[in-house]
Amino acid sequence: MRVSKRAGAVALTAAAALVAAGCSSGDSGGKSGGDTANGAITIDGTQPEVGLIPSNTTETGGGKVVDFMWTGLVTYPNDGGAPKNAVAESIETTDSKVYTIKLKKGTKFHDGTEVKAKNFVDAWNWGAYSPNGAQNGSFFSQIEGFSDVHTEDPDGPDGAKKAPEPKAKVMSGLKVVDEHTFTVTLGAPFSIFPTMLGYSTFMPLPDAFFTSKPEEFGKKPVGNGPVKFVSWQDNVELKLTRFDDYSLDDKVKIKDVTVKLYQDDTAAYNDLLSNSLDFQQQIPVSALAGDKWKSDLGDRAIDAPIPSTGIIAFPIYDKRFQNADLRKAISLAVNRQEISEKIFFGARKPANSWANPLTPGNKEGNCTACTYDATQAKALLAKAGGFQGEMVFYYNADASHKEWMEAVAQSVKNTLGINARAEGIPTFAVFRQMINAHQMKGPYRAGWQQDYPDVENWVGPLFTTGGSSNDGLYSNKQVDELYKQGTAAADVDAAHAKFTEAVAQVDKDVPTMPIYFSNQQSGTSNKVKNVQTTNVGEIDLSSVELK
Repeated sequence: MRVSKRAGAVALTAAAALVAAGCSSGDSGGKSGGDTANGAITIDGTQPEVGLIPSNTTETGGGKVVDFMWTGLVTYPNDGGAPKNAVAESIETTDSKVYTIKLKKGTKFHDGTEVKAKNFVDAWNWGAYSPNGAQNGSFFSQIEGFSDVHTEDPDGPDGAKKAPEPKAKVMSGLKVVDEHTFTVTLGAPFSIFPTMLGYSTFMPLPDAFFTSKPEEFGKKPVGNGPVKFVSWQDNVELKLTRFDDYSLDDKVKIKDVTVKLYQDDTAAYNDLLSNSLDFQQQIPVSALAGDKWKSDLGDRAIDAPIPSTGIIAFPIYDKRFQNADLRKAISLAVNRQEISEKIFFGARKPANSWANPLTPGNKEGNCTACTYDATQAKALLAKAGGFQGEMVFYYNADASHKEWMEAVAQSVKNTLGINARAEGIPTFAVFRQMINAHQMKGPYRAGWQQDYPDVENWVGPLFTTGGSSNDGLYSNKQVDELYKQGTAAADVDAAHAKFTEAVAQVDKDVPTMPIYFSNQQSGTSNKVKNVQTTNVGEIDLSSVELK
């Protein structure tokens, strides 16, 4: 799952710029009865997979902290409104191909240096340059010259062949104009590009990053956001503190934030109930029955829709799962409605489309493999030649996935007669490492939380050849071509039309299985007040005050 944000589609006309504005929710009041200005809170989290470098962070454990520590060119308001300028003073274009980006003067990194145009240009070039191995490198593919700095491994990470050396180290489409201005030239017009710029991959990096080893920087990161890094104890906690030189609108009122790294969300919930945890982002499934969590928490309960979908992906690099009829048979054998009612008690909705309903450009009902159909499932399994041996569905065991993954496996077993079961991998970090190394031996939990508010984000990263989160190694030349045509479209409607065609091809292949659309159930302690969540359900640190 990607760290992500949600908002309405940005409207960008010729020669128009995004309006400068902040995204802070709540006022900027001073001390409260609990001495907010000197206060501290503890929130839940999970061990990051890798060091905290924006363009190399692809999961929510690390991504949450990246979101706290960095601020991008634009930001996405909590209410789902259109992106607003943050570090950017303006983003202008006359043709949706060449963009001129001017920065606000005086914003700073946590080491005291000013955020300048070169910090964006250098960060994007570093992320795109394939020998650096940034997991989000493909997000820069729209920029002219990307193919000169990014080459793909011809036979995968485990093959004998190596990726050829890139022709260049920097993209020709990025130019620094002056200290606070740079231009971005895309390979073709792409009207959605400004919407992407609040995603963490596009964050700036300080000069210090380029004089240190990435792995060392990632363990002691320097961002430009409202809180700064203090310390990190693996599998225990991350400590952050307010950055008092932060000059944008979403300043943090409290002083210190501890992200406690849990391996069990029930333990986190117990801490929440005892008021030793101040915010839990997702209440465990075990507390949803009969709305127990609401009676437990009372006015401390938060319930909000988020642009996130629970997904199970196929390891298409495994020959046993390369038959599209087999994959569709398995998907049709999953009774999503029953899982929604019996496991989630209606708190999550059965998925029926390839993108989340909150996403601009999504077409509901376009997942034909999402409807439970035992007859068709059995016919397709027979057409595929059946399935031999055990089918194991994998999930990370340090969050509430056991119940619904077991229900998926049982549904497949009951419907198709396949010897199916679910198995937990102890931690999310290890789980993601196995996925990235293409070591999964069966279908696996792979949910998606959108990175920016457009259906393109549900196509390019997930289903194009070499996409940054196409972990199952799905590949379809028609999807690639239609996606390319969509990204080259000059206006949003034309782009969405092509992405819709691409999704129709994906629907025939069933490389993954959308299972449910999320509503997020969160909770707070009795120590805090005015707590709001961001567009993707993370705690909005700028809203928090002490009672």
